[in-house]
Amino acid sequence: MTLSKITEILEATVIVRPADLEDLNIRSACSADLMSDVLYYHSIDSLLITGLTQINVIRTAEIAGTKAIVFVLNKKPDERTVELAGQKKIPLLSTPFCMYTASGKLYQAGLRSSLND
Repeated sequence: MTLSKITEILEATVIVRPADLEDLNIRSACSADLMSDVLYYHSIDSLLITGLTQINVIRTAEIAGTKAIVFVLNKKPDERTVELAGQKKIPLLSTPFCMYTASGKLYQAGLRSSLND
């Protein structure tokens, strides 16, 4: 599923979208607030859905090979986090939906769990 399609489904606001990643393809998704879970259950070309906005989310995504991050409940990261995401070319989105609803909408649209990889 493309990042553009995910943005549409989640009615998301784009915080960071590197120009060369406009049609980034996402294979699966992981919903978590524990970054240790993200590291343990990660899969390549995945999307992270989280309520955490701290800079460590970007660092975890980089290590895990996560391709994009969606913040739930309209949460927005601070300037340092946005800057690091831009440097690492990790797109950031913010959705008004809670984690449960955002995950369900993407699952219903055909995006599967990172655990199924």
